[in-house]
Amino acid sequence: MLIGRIRPVETRTVDVEGVSLEALNAAVTAQLPAGWVVTDVPAAMPKGSQLLTSTATIARRGDVEEIEADDMAALEAKVPEGWQLLSVHAL
Repeated sequence: MLIGRIRPVETRTVDVEGVSLEALNAAVTAQLPAGWVVTDVPAAMPKGSQLLTSTATIARRGDVEEIEADDMAALEAKVPEGWQLLSVHAL
């Protein structure tokens, strides 16, 4: 018997602006839903502006679940669309 841990792979983007990198990070963090994490905050400063802008990427990470199957092929077949297999161990 194999047990696999799975999580969703859903990502979203969030547009933010601020006067510093810390302000960008704070603006993204303020918009995080529960169970989500910040994965990327690329910063840019448009010409003629004093503000930094970013299209930040956030990812859903809070919903880890376990699935069981007799072999690896059956376990992989049980991974729902939009989820990824994180780890596998034998019971």
